[in-house]
Amino acid sequence: MSDAPSAEPRRRSLEDTPVRVVSARATLPARLKNLWSRRELLLGLISSDIRIKYKNSALGIFWSMLSPAFTLGVYYMVFSFFLKNGIPNFVIYLFSGLVVWNMFQNAINSATPVIVDRAALVKKVSFPREILALSNVGAATVYFVVQLVILIIFVAALRHAPAWHFMLILPISFLSLFLFTSALAVVMSAVNVYLRDTKHLMEVLLQLWFWLTPVVYSYENSIAPHLHRHGLSLLYFLNPVTLIVVTFQRVFYVSTVVHSTVNAAVILNILPTWSFSKFLYLNLLLFALSMVFFLVAEAIFGRLEGNFESEL
Repeated sequence: MSDAPSAEPRRRSLEDTPVRVVSARATLPARLKNLWSRRELLLGLISSDIRIKYKNSALGIFWSMLSPAFTLGVYYMVFSFFLKNGIPNFVIYLFSGLVVWNMFQNAINSATPVIVDRAALVKKVSFPREILALSNVGAATVYFVVQLVILIIFVAALRHAPAWHFMLILPISFLSLFLFTSALAVVMSAVNVYLRDTKHLMEVLLQLWFWLTPVVYSYENSIAPHLHRHGLSLLYFLNPVTLIVVTFQRVFYVSTVVHSTVNAAVILNILPTWSFSKFLYLNLLLFALSMVFFLVAEAIFGRLEGNFESEL
C-alpha cells in the first residue's frame, strides 16, 4: 500500500481556485477606433438624454430655446436701464461669452458623475465607457447650438452686424471648445469613480473658473493687460476657455474700443486689438493642444477603467 498522497484532493483544490483573467490594455489607436465604431451608440445616448430631460413636457425641446431667450431679454433690460456700465450693447458682449461658458459648465457638471450614476449599465454591458461622458458633452453641444441661434436672432434684431471675416475662425474655436470639454469630461468621469467628492469639487472649481474667464467683465479690465506689459500675457491664456470666449465676443460684439454711453468723452477698451491672423494662429494652436489633451485623456481613462466594476 503506497504512502503517496492521492492526486484527487490536489486536483479538486486546483479546480476550486479562482482564476483571474487579465486582458491586455487596449492601445490608444484601438480605443479611438472602438470609439468611432460605436458612434451610433453615442448619438443614441445624446438623443436619449435630451428626450429624458423634456419627457412629458408640453413644449419639449422648445424650452431649450425659450429659456436662453428669456435670459437674454432679462440681461437686456437690466444692463440697458438699471445697471448701466457704459458699454454700448453690453448684453451682446455678455451673451457671446455665456453661450461658450454654458456649454463648458453644463457638460462638465453632468459628465463628472455619469459613470457612477449609470453603474448598472457599466457593469452589465460592454461598450467604451467614455461614451457616457461624451454623450453629456454632445447634449450640451445641442443646447449650445440653440443658444447660439437665439444670440444670432437677437443680434439681427438689434441690427448689430457681426465681424463677418472673423466668422471663419468660429469653427476652429468651437472644435477647440468641444475637444477640450470632452477631454476634461472624460478624465473627471473616471476620477469620480474612485474619488466621489470630485463631483462636488468640480462644482466649486467651475464657479472660480467662471470668474477667471472674461465673460461678465471685459478682457481689457482683467489682469491680462498688466501681464502683457511684463511679457507674461500667455499666463492668462493657461485658461483655454478665455481665448474661445474672446473669439466669440470678437465675432459677435465686433468692437474692441468704444465710447462710453455714460460719458461720450470716455473711451473704453473692451477686447484685444489683435489682427485676424493672430486670432487665427492662436485658435489653431489651441485646437492642436486640445487634440493632444483629448488623446492624453483617452489614455488616462484607459488606465483607470480597469477597476470600474469593483469600485462601483
